[in-house]
Amino acid sequence: MIKKLFKRVFGKAPRTRVEGKCHIIPFEVHDVGRSGISPAARKVTEGLQAAGYKAFVVGGAVRDLLLNRHPKDFDIATDATPEEVRRVFRRSRIIGRRFRLVHVMFGEETVETATFRRMIETEDAQTDEHGRLLRDNEFGDQEQDAARRDFTANALFYDPSSQEIYDYHNGYADIRANTLRMIGDPAVRYREDPVRMLRAVRLSAKLGMKLDAATAAPIAGMKGLLGNVPQARLLDEMLKLLLSGHASECVKKLRAMDLHHGMLPMLDVILEQPQGEKFVMLALENTDQRIREDKSVSPAFLFAALLWHEVLSDWKAQQDAGEKPVAALHAAMDAVLGRQREQLAIPHRHDAIMKEIWLLQPRFEQRGGQRPLRLLALPRFRAAYDFLLLRCESGEVDGELGLWWDEFQDATDERRAEMLMPDEVPKKRRRRRKQAGAAVQKELPIE
Repeated sequence: MIKKLFKRVFGKAPRTRVEGKCHIIPFEVHDVGRSGISPAARKVTEGLQAAGYKAFVVGGAVRDLLLNRHPKDFDIATDATPEEVRRVFRRSRIIGRRFRLVHVMFGEETVETATFRRMIETEDAQTDEHGRLLRDNEFGDQEQDAARRDFTANALFYDPSSQEIYDYHNGYADIRANTLRMIGDPAVRYREDPVRMLRAVRLSAKLGMKLDAATAAPIAGMKGLLGNVPQARLLDEMLKLLLSGHASECVKKLRAMDLHHGMLPMLDVILEQPQGEKFVMLALENTDQRIREDKSVSPAFLFAALLWHEVLSDWKAQQDAGEKPVAALHAAMDAVLGRQREQLAIPHRHDAIMKEIWLLQPRFEQRGGQRPLRLLALPRFRAAYDFLLLRCESGEVDGELGLWWDEFQDATDERRAEMLMPDEVPKKRRRRRKQAGAAVQKELPIE
């Protein structure tokens, strides 16, 4: 419609112009207005441009706007150095060691601003024996910055002042074709940073874009390189995948590409167990739904769900070996968390929450006396209850148990009293009481 109006008024349709290797796409073609950019991001680009620097909204924000999605945040790329950015904006701070960035603050919004970087030439690059880049922190120009980005869809620069998009790698056409394509030789780029394999799967699932054949081809044969990635980075990427709002689709895509082995160590064993797989997929779908509804999501809850069937398996083995149930559960939790840390280190801050959720599961079976009321009063009750519902839905435990607790927690005191089951005394305790009673009877004087 806009193109037709433009042609009727000016006599010809708007056209993309080319400057060197860059295609500059006008607003009349891409239809992304500056109103889609956050006020803080616009102030950063305007402030830098007024000071004589280049400044663009870059990366995922531009991609999402072209896909009619609402960007989570807006990153800025500029030719100003961190110190120069800092001088332009009083409320800003320089962060980072490996590569310095500037956080510019406007009210509650923080805009991350980075100086253009260049991709280090092969002969100058510091790599490990597998080709992974160990240093990538040199300033460059806009064209070099575009070349070092991973996918063409993420290498677009948007200028809010002119409303033009700068495209060096046909990213605009790839987005229109719904294709996720690696910039450069995919095999070389995966060696430079193996985490790009995870990003390829996550972004294609999240955005509903198909992976370019050449981009997908090397992944299956190169997934072993993820073993050389620092655990902190691998965990960070895994959390992005699990909290993307499309975790269930991501896992399905990993399985379809035969990538669930090794890429996500936590899922290797679980996805081979029918009941375990059903439970995990329900947990991921539940998380996706909460994210879509802007509800809070706990990484600890997710990790507890992902590891639960390993805990169950170890718990049974410990009891079969003669351990009492509670001690067996404690031993199983410690064993599973210990094994997991050898593969992918979950931060210790999540341990307490995970263990509380697991330890409360057997207590849901206890529906007599004061025990249900004591369970209701615990701070972690709600998370443990949600966990129980997943177990019911997956068929691991009888759904009647979940229905009972659903009614009990909201019932009146009178109804709760009616719902409480007889507080059965364990057989050994009853036997001891019976024996003690008999002994007392023998000692009573005969009247």
